[in-house]
Parts: sequence; structure tokens; C-alpha cells
Amino acid sequence: MAKPAKQIVADTCEVDFVDARKVKRVQRAMKSAAAVSALAETFKLLGGPTRIRIAFALSREELCVCDLAYLVGASQSAVSHSLRALRQMKLVKFRKEGKIAYYKLDDDHIAHLLAEGFGHIEELL
Repeated sequence: MAKPAKQIVADTCEVDFVDARKVKRVQRAMKSAAAVSALAETFKLLGGPTRIRIAFALSREELCVCDLAYLVGASQSAVSHSLRALRQMKLVKFRKEGKIAYYKLDDDHIAHLLAEGFGHIEELL
């Protein structure tokens, strides 16, 4: 006996219907265009593996550029460039101690974002 063919299900609505109550609830909660744009820029800035590694490392420990370069396997120049971009978006801050600049996350929001992101990815792997 042959198996029945699998039915192909479209991933779009087959009727044109808008649930006005749901849409209004979401519209009230929707963030401003400026906030959405700023978050998109933050995600874009964190869009590369090196910057993710830098941010993750700084979520664990305050580190200097030399430590970060060693950890992520990049030059000090490349790490400094990434840190400058992260600092401009107020994701990291630094302090000087003598000739050494120590970096840490500006606040816990990015650490939480990374933890949630890695939690999601680790469930998929």
C-alpha cells in the first residue's frame, strides 16, 4: 500500500482578515521609531563574532585590551577599534589605571541580552 502524499501547507494567510483588537493592543505597546532604530543599530554593532566574544568576555570580567585581544584571537588594534565602536554606542566603558585601560560593560542589559541569546542558541544546538 502506498503512503499518502504529504499535504503542502502555505505559510501565509489564505484569507484577508485583521484582528483589530490584537492589532490595537500591539500598536499601544509598539516602541517608537527612534527606539527601534537604536536597537537595530545595537544589534548591527554586535553582529560580528569578534564583538560578540568581546561583549561576552566583558560580561564576565573587567579586562584590558591586551587580555581581550588574547581571548578573542585578534590584534590589539582590531580589538581597540571594536571597543571604540561599542563605547560610542554606550555598551562598554573604560577606566585608566596607569598606562592600562580596563573595559567593562556599561550596564547589565547587554549581559542579559547575551545570556538570553546564547540560551536560545544552545537549545537549538
